[in-house]
Amino acid sequence: MKPTEINDRKYFQEYHKRIGKNVEALWKNADLKNGKVELMYHIISSAVYSSNIEGNPLDLNSYMNFRLAKRKATKMEKEIKDLEQAYEFAKVHAFSEKNFLQAHEKLSATYLIKSKRGKYRTGKIGVFSESGLVYLAVEPELVKKEMKLFFASLKKILKEKLNTEKAFYFASLYHLKFVHIHPFADGNGRAARLLEKWFLAKFLGVNAWKISSEQFYKEHQQEYYNNINLGVNYYELNYDKCLPFLEMLPKALKKN
Repeated sequence: MKPTEINDRKYFQEYHKRIGKNVEALWKNADLKNGKVELMYHIISSAVYSSNIEGNPLDLNSYMNFRLAKRKATKMEKEIKDLEQAYEFAKVHAFSEKNFLQAHEKLSATYLIKSKRGKYRTGKIGVFSESGLVYLAVEPELVKKEMKLFFASLKKILKEKLNTEKAFYFASLYHLKFVHIHPFADGNGRAARLLEKWFLAKFLGVNAWKISSEQFYKEHQQEYYNNINLGVNYYELNYDKCLPFLEMLPKALKKN
């Protein structure tokens, strides 16, 4: 089944039983509100770990030293800096399709040509592993239609008053749905993880940007990929198996 056809609330009761009932307590107990670590540092950390997932080898310490040195960036440093700027942009702008595309334009500046930044793809795209093709995304001619449905559904949820548990549930679910659409020529994973945080911040406030989700996903990268893998192509996704992925974001709170 296509992600845009599923009932968004179908898995909530099972989510509640498995982890959702604990989310409020995990959120309250997370070390996010004491101000000991600057928000900027958390955003830098998010950009580094999200880039690491995509193969950028720079660790957090190396990137922080680069920022202190104030020299010209290497390609790898620039890639992280672009993503950092996308997070900073998201932090001060309302979540919308227009702003999301602008954020993608920023985060993809190093590895996409200008005409493809902040634009939905016009070519076929698949996800590959060492053994070959593992997932084939929706056809390029249908991307705009699927993203229109994606944001129409998301817009309705953004108008609701979600509690902490539901905010985490929907943030994870839309992270997953977005990755399966794979609407960009590149930068889909980075954009999906940014989208997840942006959604949470809408309901939980600025401290949502401090959640170490990108670090958690990096440290559990194979599990992250395994849980995203719900089918071989866009039309054969089995969202009845989505709960292990939805459980990962609340577990990331234990990193804080």
